[in-house]
Amino acid sequence: MSGQRLATAAVAAAACSHRVPTDWSALVFADRILVLKSQQDAKAAPPVVDSLLRLRGQGTTDLAGALTAAADQLDRSRAKRRVVILLSDCRATTGADPVAVARRLDELAVLAPADDADDAEEFAAEVGARFAVIDGPAAIPAAVTRVMA
Repeated sequence: MSGQRLATAAVAAAACSHRVPTDWSALVFADRILVLKSQQDAKAAPPVVDSLLRLRGQGTTDLAGALTAAADQLDRSRAKRRVVILLSDCRATTGADPVAVARRLDELAVLAPADDADDAEEFAAEVGARFAVIDGPAAIPAAVTRVMA
């Protein structure tokens, strides 16, 4: 991930932190999962956004691993409503079956890049997730509001 997609992910993290300033997590994933901000961490959005902007895409994609890690984070949440917002093209290239993992989540919302959304839309439909297409960072606030409605 780089360029506009990276900037979009950074804006998404900031948007989530704005909605719930203390009860949110941010994870990034490829063949391994990295927790940029855990549920119990009091880290504010700016350092998380900075960390996101330093990332560069690499390797394979373990979508099931990412969703499992997100579920583990949400297990620590105090929120009544527990939602995973996934920014992805949803093409898993390694790991377990992401469909089975996604179906175990309380709520899943998939935000996919406008120029590469077909697999993500199919995945969202298969697992019963809400879905929105985003065409860059400016689309994030409206997309997050739409999928959280």
